[in-house]
Amino acid sequence: MISFDGQTFLVTGASRGIGAAAASILLKAGANVVGSYATSPGALAVLAEEFGSDRIVAVQADLGENDAGFRLWNEAMDFKGNIDGLVNNAGIMPSTAHDTDNQTWTADWANVMAVNVQAVADLCKAAIMHFETMRRQNDTATGRIITVASRAAFRGDSSDAIHYAASKGAVVAMMRSIARAFAKDGIYAYLIAPGWVKTDMAAVAYEPGNEHMLKEIPIGDAAPPEEIGNMIAFLLSGLIDHATGATFDINGASYVR
Repeated sequence: MISFDGQTFLVTGASRGIGAAAASILLKAGANVVGSYATSPGALAVLAEEFGSDRIVAVQADLGENDAGFRLWNEAMDFKGNIDGLVNNAGIMPSTAHDTDNQTWTADWANVMAVNVQAVADLCKAAIMHFETMRRQNDTATGRIITVASRAAFRGDSSDAIHYAASKGAVVAMMRSIARAFAKDGIYAYLIAPGWVKTDMAAVAYEPGNEHMLKEIPIGDAAPPEEIGNMIAFLLSGLIDHATGATFDINGASYVR
């Protein structure tokens, strides 16, 4: 069984869905967790009651704001004085039709890129610099970054989610670049590309008239968020560091590369 005793991880978007599932799995394996949330701590409050405030802390962060990623990292570091791994899970996907007015189109694209790309880049920068410092102090120190992308990065998405697909394509290139550039320094980067997952974001797929969204999945249903959480824990464990730069598809065979 994987053990994370004494390790601390930062998980963004951990108040619900994939982030909450990942935080729970990491805590059960002995880790300390800093979980970020946008508006309400949600599941993080429940986890704090279960595991205690010495094991988990919730930090509010609007990742659409300038420098929010850097501020979040600094607050996360205050918890235990160290972070062993970063999980970039937070993301937004507003519905923006191609024929919407230009002002809305531009604002939505800017917000999606701010949250889904720039905040991820800023957190990765902070993480890499921290991991480099740890490596200088101990030449066996390692650090791991997991970013939740999407199958949309590879196959595209619907006409009202072009910005979302583009943002996920950007983080794929980002993580692959980090893997290539910093593996020599013991810094490893991975991608997980889910399809539909049973979260609030996927609620539209269960609405009447949208049955086709799930029918395209050969396994027959959206993935439980715990399956993505399990993969996050596995990648953070250090058991397959030579897979750095790889993308792990969890989509019920709805997109097979």
